[in-house]
Amino acid sequence: MENFWYNIRKSFILLFQRLPLSFHYVVGKVFAWAAKDVMKYRRDVIVTNLSRSFPDKKYEDIVSLKNEAYKHLGELFAETMWFGGCKGNKERLKKQKILEFEKDGVDALMESFAGSPSVLLMHSHLGNWELTSAIADFLPLDKSQVEVIEKSIYVVYKRLASKFWDRFMRENRQANLNNTFKGYVESGEVLRVAFRNKDKKRIYVFPTDQFPYWGAASHKIGKFMNQPTQTMTGGAALACKFGMAVYEICFVRKSRGCYKVFLEKICDDAGRLSPEDIMVKYYSILEKYIIEDPGNYLWSHKRWK
Repeated sequence: MENFWYNIRKSFILLFQRLPLSFHYVVGKVFAWAAKDVMKYRRDVIVTNLSRSFPDKKYEDIVSLKNEAYKHLGELFAETMWFGGCKGNKERLKKQKILEFEKDGVDALMESFAGSPSVLLMHSHLGNWELTSAIADFLPLDKSQVEVIEKSIYVVYKRLASKFWDRFMRENRQANLNNTFKGYVESGEVLRVAFRNKDKKRIYVFPTDQFPYWGAASHKIGKFMNQPTQTMTGGAALACKFGMAVYEICFVRKSRGCYKVFLEKICDDAGRLSPEDIMVKYYSILEKYIIEDPGNYLWSHKRWK
């Protein structure tokens, strides 16, 4: 019965998701307005994060960045809903060209994939991380190479408290993948999966810039965006344990509806570094991209506590 009601609700949402991206952007504007002016969604968190991250900016600049943060939230909502409507229709996804890869990074990634035991790709709340599982569809590679990458990817996620939204978001994030995809892994299971696949080449895609969950391995990395920062080291520790190459995925806004994806190499062999060394490099790269375009980052999450 639970499955029945889930499918009923999902079917109604899917009718909405099938509409063009231009329509979703209109809805996204309404969503952003409601979040900013009606619900005042995490307004204090956004303003505090921005003020502390950019202490030299004037009040009016912080207000402008706050408005940009809400606009970005609306666009994230629009793109994420639209992406879920691409289930079974990869042509719709590719026609939009929502992701475009910087070629040097792809070449380096493929070299690392060939020469390393496995690869860790760490991503943050920069750009639209909800599109992460679609990266293989946009890699400038031939079909056989893309198929190898798709079979090798494990996308790590954190389970949501709501059963409905946890299932919905898991399915939404895999909209470009076929129903046999088994590479979507809850964070608590990733170590077990890595041990099971220790003799196979794999690509682990890890969310990395959250404040440490309760009980998670964490470390102080000094200042990030002018603030003392603690970080989880689970992904980096995994890479160190198995000697993986490590990259950071950076989604940079090129225009609305199009992100340029940069793959920044952190190291060729994490076994030669500590998890803390990796995370310091990771946050240094992330900070550079945030400063270039502050509105492209998610300021509403409680990154610093």
